[in-house]
Amino acid sequence: MLRSVAAVVLDGAAPFELGVLCEVFGLDRTADGVPPIEFRVCGPRPGAPLTTSVGMSLVPEHGLDGLDDVDVVAVPACRVREEYPAEVLDRLRRAADRGATLLSVCSGAFVIGAAGLLDGRPCTTHWHMAAEFRRRFPAARLDPDVLYVDDGNVVTSAGTAAGIDACLHLVRREIGAAAATAIARRMVVPPQRDGGQRQFIDLPVPECSGDSLQPVLSWMSETLDADHTVANLADRARMSQRTFARRFVAETGTTPNQWLVTQRVLLARRLLEDTDLAMDEIARRCGFSTAALLRHHFRRAVGITPSDYRRTFSRTAALTPG
Repeated sequence: MLRSVAAVVLDGAAPFELGVLCEVFGLDRTADGVPPIEFRVCGPRPGAPLTTSVGMSLVPEHGLDGLDDVDVVAVPACRVREEYPAEVLDRLRRAADRGATLLSVCSGAFVIGAAGLLDGRPCTTHWHMAAEFRRRFPAARLDPDVLYVDDGNVVTSAGTAAGIDACLHLVRREIGAAAATAIARRMVVPPQRDGGQRQFIDLPVPECSGDSLQPVLSWMSETLDADHTVANLADRARMSQRTFARRFVAETGTTPNQWLVTQRVLLARRLLEDTDLAMDEIARRCGFSTAALLRHHFRRAVGITPSDYRRTFSRTAALTPG
């Protein structure tokens, strides 16, 4: 059940991620048909101000004993540190032992990990912190690509918007789709995004570390709709195909074909965001020849279909009234 939620905050708390928890669980939505949820903000010392990541103070109303009888203990993002308060980690372990669900937003996963509650379990956190997370918690099964991971009584999420997705998922799981949809409608956010969807990390643009291939790379970028072959590219670079392929990998870190696919996906993302062009036309402009081929490569690189990406990120749709 989801009748009560307590957010535990520490020094260096991130107000936005805490605000996500407050918005989903802390507001009275009974007029919209959402069952009442008791919500508490708890800290090591009730009434004592805590620092935040943006230079303002936060004063929790409840102490850590406020975690002892709630259905969900939520840990919003906070400053990552080498050690966390022992009493906080102990309360998290006690909550897990009595069957409460633990929920983290962004770097909150570090706190749950420090309590030893992610060892051997699938989890996620913000992609930018993945290397540090793996260093600290090698026994955790981290997947830095997804938005959130539901592992029963532990739900972890990536940064910012992914925290909204995880919170709504928990509402949907425990209370039902109608409640989750009602909250999402009030927040003006999508009511559901699949947790396995990838975090929207910018695709890296392979860059040439030398000068010899830069003119060819520039020409390829300007003619992505052309049918480039290694033979034609090697001729343009005035090299043998073998030398060209070897030099290309040495200077860009990837193959000519993969470089082209990456650039074409990047162009497709811009066209999906900024235009209302049909998928066939986007595919043609990007050099994928068909919408099916665009869908294949786009989903492999980004994690969702071009249509789903457009629904979420289209600027032209956002400007359409109604």
